[in-house]
Amino acid sequence: MNNEIQRFDFKGASLRTLTDEAGEPWFVAKDVCDILGMSNPSMAVTALDKDEVAQIDPKDYLGSENRSNQAVNIVSEPGLYKLIMRSRKPEAHEFQRWVTHEVLPQIRRTGGYIPTTDADDDMTILAKAVMIGQRTMEQQKRKIAEQQTRIVELEPKARFADAVAASDGTCLVGELAKMLRQNGMDIGQNRLFRLLQADGYLGKSGSNRNVPTQRAMDLGLFRIKETTVTHADGHTTVSRTPKVTGKGQRYFIDRYWGRAQPSLEAGA
Repeated sequence: MNNEIQRFDFKGASLRTLTDEAGEPWFVAKDVCDILGMSNPSMAVTALDKDEVAQIDPKDYLGSENRSNQAVNIVSEPGLYKLIMRSRKPEAHEFQRWVTHEVLPQIRRTGGYIPTTDADDDMTILAKAVMIGQRTMEQQKRKIAEQQTRIVELEPKARFADAVAASDGTCLVGELAKMLRQNGMDIGQNRLFRLLQADGYLGKSGSNRNVPTQRAMDLGLFRIKETTVTHADGHTTVSRTPKVTGKGQRYFIDRYWGRAQPSLEAGA
């Protein structure tokens, strides 16, 4: 939780909120219940689901605002709506509209709400706006840093996707292994064949060895290239070679990228 309390004013009644690490607002249950005419906040929150109510240490968050050493209940946005629906107070609908149309949009847009009173002069309002602006900039910096980290993590995969997009149709399993290896995956042709067999995409034995399974064909991951071979004694046989489609290349990179290689027999 962000230990900075934001105080809102609804018709003279105080509503205190905090935000969690994900930027979602939480409301002090006592304040909500006071506004909604509920006399027993502890009893009111028992009707909420476990993920809709939490407790905070008043010494960490409320300071001198709370003289009790008892934990303070706070409710999430869904929990707030449930309490509103249970209220019989005529102002409940007006309170909900105020929260949903004014408070929450401004919190999510600017990182904070700027409550003002008639006693606030322009400099006071400006100071509050600057404080919220600084907090918003810090939040944006954190988001940008997280996005840049994610971009670095995905860059090799993006290069692979570009290679697939530029490729013309199908490729051999060995060629797919080379593309994977060039983009940081420690695997060779023989190991990739065994991995595809182990995962049920290629047959394991007999005449079906390294032939795409029906499941793999139904998914459109392979095509089979058939080549007629004429032997010295005149008889012919048909050689079947699996070729990975463009869809299959994308499918296998999404499935295997970053996966720790299983313990397979030694091979290239």
